[in-house]
Amino acid sequence: MSSFEALVEIVARLRGENGCPWDLAQSPKSMRPYILEEAHEVLDAIDGGNSDDLKKELGDLLFQVVLLAQMESESGAFSIEEVCSGIAEKMVSRHPHVFDPAHIAEADEGSVGAWEARKAKERGREGSMMDGVPKTLPALLHAHRVGEKVSRVGFDWPSLEGVRAKLAEELQELDEAIASGDESAIRAEYGDVLLSVANMGRFLNSDPEMALRGANGRFASRFRQVEFLAQERDQDLHQLELDALEELWQDAKELERQRSNSGQSPERSK
Repeated sequence: MSSFEALVEIVARLRGENGCPWDLAQSPKSMRPYILEEAHEVLDAIDGGNSDDLKKELGDLLFQVVLLAQMESESGAFSIEEVCSGIAEKMVSRHPHVFDPAHIAEADEGSVGAWEARKAKERGREGSMMDGVPKTLPALLHAHRVGEKVSRVGFDWPSLEGVRAKLAEELQELDEAIASGDESAIRAEYGDVLLSVANMGRFLNSDPEMALRGANGRFASRFRQVEFLAQERDQDLHQLELDALEELWQDAKELERQRSNSGQSPERSK
């Protein structure tokens, strides 16, 4: 028995008679937050660069997949074997240049455009490219993926200058909406600004979700240093004026720069 087959049997037993009360109480809908959490823990492990952590988190995510498939198997919808065979068939059909000896390869066979063309053929006339972008993705990542999708059929700016000009246009429209005081217009124009910024990431070869995660991390690290400096100087952040807070922020940036130059950890001083 393979380790995967053993996992499938373990999950079936957890959901079976005299199984685990927690596992028995779950449903596909109740699993949503756990699947999302495990997926993000996989991302954290990837970012951390630790293979042992990644192995562990992939196992946790795989457990969620097998458990969800087990629930559907109990209702007669499908089995984990069908899940595996379905994705296997899809990968083979979308890579004829790899798996079909009789296939005549074209120059762009392995390109993203060719991949999208094969997916479009599977969708048929009634489908949309937008159907392949999950609605539950974080909004910033969703915007990036939508931009990627439409760019593959040429609906895109020709260069970074074009998207920069679009961003300037959207900022101007946001200023006008702010001046009007119309909350609905402000929200719409602010959304258009964020969409333009997300699209810019493709021209900078920078995933906006990862870029923002990095910025969030840097901000949090620096603000922890601000808190530490305030404690060290016997200052209460809640009582400080903006000028004093800005001074702490600049001091924290300078300490960060010094640590970076010396190769020290970016964690706050002890």
